[in-house]
Amino acid sequence: MSSSKRVQFRAPEQLIEQADILATAEDRDRTDVIIEALRAYLRESSESNDVKRDIANAYYDGTIQYEEMKAVLGPKEAENLRLLKGQLEDDELAEDVANL
Repeated sequence: MSSSKRVQFRAPEQLIEQADILATAEDRDRTDVIIEALRAYLRESSESNDVKRDIANAYYDGTIQYEEMKAVLGPKEAENLRLLKGQLEDDELAEDVANL
């Protein structure tokens, strides 16, 4: 069973009302509806090339760590980016690429 973390946030009233209506219609809890929507958004975002680029840039400049990147992009994509970062940090390789 995964752990949970309590969060608080503000959202437009109409959006919460829609979540409540859906929760009532499906005999579910508002929290479940919001969690499902967040999961769907994160899944779709992680497939976007723009988001992948933003995540990679944040990893390359040290804003996020490998494990954080892996949590969003998955292990295969994260490992590919870690290997590329290692290659880019290799001064000799970077110089060779710059001279192309």
